[in-house]
Amino acid sequence: MKLKQSAYWAERSRKRIPGGVNSPVRAFRAVGGEPIFIASAHGSRITDVDGNEYIDYVGSWGPMILGHAHPEVVAAVREAALRGTSYGAPTIQEALLAETIGRFFPSIEQVRLVNSGTEATMSAIRLARAFSGKSMIVKFDGCYHGHSDSLLVQAGSGVATLGLPDSPGVPESVARETLTLPFNDLVALEQAFQRYPNQIGGVILEPVTGNMGVVLPQPSFLSDLLNICQECGAIAIFDEVMTGFRVAAGGAQERFAVSAPLTCLGKIVGGGLPIGAYGGSAEIMESVAPQGPVYQAGTLSGNPLAVAAGLKTLEILEREKPHNRLEELTSRLCEGLKSGALETGVPLQVHQCGSMFTAFFSQQTISDFRAAKTADTDRFSRFFQAMLERGIYLAPSQFEAGFVSLAHSEDDIERTTTAALESLKEISHERG
Repeated sequence: MKLKQSAYWAERSRKRIPGGVNSPVRAFRAVGGEPIFIASAHGSRITDVDGNEYIDYVGSWGPMILGHAHPEVVAAVREAALRGTSYGAPTIQEALLAETIGRFFPSIEQVRLVNSGTEATMSAIRLARAFSGKSMIVKFDGCYHGHSDSLLVQAGSGVATLGLPDSPGVPESVARETLTLPFNDLVALEQAFQRYPNQIGGVILEPVTGNMGVVLPQPSFLSDLLNICQECGAIAIFDEVMTGFRVAAGGAQERFAVSAPLTCLGKIVGGGLPIGAYGGSAEIMESVAPQGPVYQAGTLSGNPLAVAAGLKTLEILEREKPHNRLEELTSRLCEGLKSGALETGVPLQVHQCGSMFTAFFSQQTISDFRAAKTADTDRFSRFFQAMLERGIYLAPSQFEAGFVSLAHSEDDIERTTTAALESLKEISHERG
């Protein structure tokens, strides 16, 4: 594997772009070396500017559930572009996408399209505060909901990767309105409501986390959380930007048989193009302008290119119903990782939900962010580099999810598990 061009472009980019990247985790700070610059992607593979090809398990951080450059999605985007790239006015396609989202998520009676997951969560928080008439928000340690001020407190993902507990520039007055609790801890949630009676307006969480790595909710955690919120007059917000259409066709709400008052979506709903959405019951959503007083707007919201890609992606998911196959492929991959760990004696906790997975280099059971932080990040970085050398592209952070797409083949999975065994042997020898 040669990375001359990637190294050249990394150095050149740093002169004009902070850190040389437009999102922090891409910088490879946690795994060492220079980031690889991608030239193209097709199916389950990405190719860098040096011509190296990799089996990709990042999938643009989740949305490429059909694989890269799916011909039907590409054709839909091309056709939309020929009609114009932006109107700043309503389109039929936006209404169709809203209807399609509602078929997947019955809890979403009305939906507002925005431009990113960050916009979706930021807007949902504002709506929850306005509807409830209360200003405080609860989030959970290690859950990342975008980089708006009130949510960039005890976040996971890139913040954890870079070792930043919070972010400078977030005013203390804003941070004080956000309570952070351990994920999966209902006692802490109940105590928060007791400590701040009639002050908490919303509780936001990833129902299955992806931004501290994949951590599943404990039995009844989601249903009990929803009940507590309802009893205390707070709006529960499920951030399904990552889990939506991934852990089941109807996201975590379908998988765990629950229904959230507000839901945030992104990633797949735009077929890999920039988009986000937030929605819920008509009673709550009718508070959004112009129907109600809660203002939120965006010139590019419902952009025709993103909407076309999202409509086609969801159409294919409805038509092909691929989730059983996706879960089966992901299970094979995870079993391969577990077998490799057992054979080499490398401590590894492998978590899976649907087509999402994470391998934590830890001996400890992982049920919250505190436990996730026990993972051996040095060992992960060596594993990451060993896999990269063998043509496998994983997220360059211990605290991220991996994703399997419909384009991944059984041969891809077999090649990956073989590479994983070789890589685990290599790093076990380094430690030995």
